Amino acid sequence: MSDDTSNIINSRPSKKQKELLSFIDTFIAGHGYGPSYREIMRGMGYKSVSTVAIHVDGLIARGCLRKRTRSARSLEVIEPSTISTKNTHVVKSEEKWLVDRVKQSFDEYDESPDPKKLDNLYVLVGALHILGLQEAATAYKSRLTDIAPK
Repeated sequence: MSDDTSNIINSRPSKKQKELLSFIDTFIAGHGYGPSYREIMRGMGYKSVSTVAIHVDGLIARGCLRKRTRSARSLEVIEPSTISTKNTHVVKSEEKWLVDRVKQSFDEYDESPDPKKLDNLYVLVGALHILGLQEAATAYKSRLTDIAPK
């Protein structure tokens, strides 16, 4: 697999792609089957079916959409939890650095509490959880609970 292909597959969908995924997901929920390219074109305000094809192919390449070969209306959104999470493996040295950075952020908040700093703490604790650092995430989550405004 080339570097260009792996970058496409491992990146998150753009804002426009998220809108397209949402449209397809909503359409399927409402109708019980996938939309045609023309329905997507009209629903998303695109000027041509080829634009739809380009966007759909990009989402298929990223692993966000699935389409059965030679089957009409077969688009289906792949849930984010089923998309490969190859890049969430954290090496021990990176883990230590990240946990130390989170600790430093908590210390900075303790010195001068600020709503923006608190928001950043929530993001950092969420990142620990997403990266699979459950022990650290749990510890800092309880610390967040203690300092969060009631």
